[in-house]
Amino acid sequence: MAVTDDSGEPVPAYRRLAAMLREEIVHGRIEPDRPLPSEERLVREHGFSPGDVRRAVGVLSGEGLVYTIEGQGAYVSTRAEETGGG
Repeated sequence: MAVTDDSGEPVPAYRRLAAMLREEIVHGRIEPDRPLPSEERLVREHGFSPGDVRRAVGVLSGEGLVYTIEGQGAYVSTRAEETGGG
């Protein structure tokens, strides 16, 4: 069964993942300058595709909640703490 928003429209997987990670960041379960779960882990444990993981990280990066270090992954931004996660 597809996940839908309030209007009944399907919510893309990458947006669901971005919301899940945002929740973790906002509630301090992933602290500033700590890494997000790896792409491999998110794929394995939650069933998202690698492309969905990359798009979700891109969304959070655009919001200023995470930053990426090439070859090392994505990390929670200190801005996330300053803004209460967004």
